[in-house]
Amino acid sequence: MMKWELLITNKRFGQECRHAERHDDRSEFRRDYDRLIFSAPFRRMQNKTQVFPLPGSVFVHNRLTHSLEVASVGMSLGCDVAHEIIKRRPELANTHFTEIGTIVSTACLAHDMGNPPFGHSGEKAIQTYFTEGDGAFLKGMVSKSLWNDISHFEGNANAFRLLTHKFNGRREGGFVMTYSTLASIVKYPYEAANAGEHGKFGFFNTEKESFLRIADELGLKKLSAEGDPLRFARHPLVYLVEAADDICYEIMDIEDSHKLKILSYEETERLLLNFFDDETKRLIHKRIEDEGVLDNNEKVVYMRARVIGKLEAECVKTFVDNEEDILNGTFKGSLTSHMSDLPRMAYEECVKTSYKKIYCSKPVLDVELSGYTIMVTLLDNMIKAVTNPERFYSRQLMSRVSSQYDIHSSDLETRVMAVLDYISGMTDVYALDVYQKSRGISLPLV
Repeated sequence: MMKWELLITNKRFGQECRHAERHDDRSEFRRDYDRLIFSAPFRRMQNKTQVFPLPGSVFVHNRLTHSLEVASVGMSLGCDVAHEIIKRRPELANTHFTEIGTIVSTACLAHDMGNPPFGHSGEKAIQTYFTEGDGAFLKGMVSKSLWNDISHFEGNANAFRLLTHKFNGRREGGFVMTYSTLASIVKYPYEAANAGEHGKFGFFNTEKESFLRIADELGLKKLSAEGDPLRFARHPLVYLVEAADDICYEIMDIEDSHKLKILSYEETERLLLNFFDDETKRLIHKRIEDEGVLDNNEKVVYMRARVIGKLEAECVKTFVDNEEDILNGTFKGSLTSHMSDLPRMAYEECVKTSYKKIYCSKPVLDVELSGYTIMVTLLDNMIKAVTNPERFYSRQLMSRVSSQYDIHSSDLETRVMAVLDYISGMTDVYALDVYQKSRGISLPLV
């Protein structure tokens, strides 16, 4: 069984042999949080698609606003779980365990930082460029491990790389985060060779040794046999990060869809009130009436807030009730899949509606199709440039890349990963700008 005393540590990855001078009373976990908030990769998420196209006259979520909301729910989940578990295990009261709310919230901030432009279509574009497109030529030129990584490209693994990898110009590896925060973002704690049919994994081969150091330090349970592709049990706090993401992703998409008139008010109301029994529904209607709320958007906001509160409480109970299985690495599925019947069935109904009416809606498909074309074009240009760096056009393209990326390395595999670092870090607007300039569609204004 994994032990909380090992799982929660303020030791920093990349700073094991020295201690930085402190000028305030912030905890190490709070420093992690602040470090992310003020980072450029975090800011860039304001210009990355969440689900719907970036806002015009109606404001909907982007990656940044989504991550902030997930962090808020994650803080509540972590604090409430700590409170409940300490009641049963008072010996944890004077340990770092009391700060799991901050750790979960920080991991929530970071969970989407590795995602490329244009939502999930950007991720899919990278994968299929290598498996179905012109990038297939690279398979015979690189190692099997790199090919597994790039042909299954995963935003989660890319976030772990962003936080731990020593890019050009950095004195230390990544963001020098605490071990516990880093482990809490690894939703799929195994390598690409274990990705399976869904193509999910938690770290690239370039960060394999980094993850092993973290797993060893925290006592994560190893599930793979000796000689097999690496597979570990999740750090327990991953379940809380995942739950915060699931709650916000699903429920906020319902609210955004109502704002964009993809879902009617009547359908939105039904989906949100499905989470409650008849008496609670009556009280919600009475509260809306007593407050004199007439605007349908404001009614949806109130119902959405009640749903998030309900789901947060359900996930806390599920985690606490299953603490032993979670620490044993035997808990299966997500916290939302183990909720009591009424909220679980209501949540599943929201998921079905989302797939049927939201993710296949015209605005979503339009941005995915455009984003896919932009991403594949940028990849094709850059991958062919780094495989033929002696050519004139290749040199011109590579000279545009920031010096933080090791695009001029003598090693081909390093150059390939530098391309993925560069393109996945782009905002939607910047990717479009580079695409247009590389295609001669637009010229820079003097």
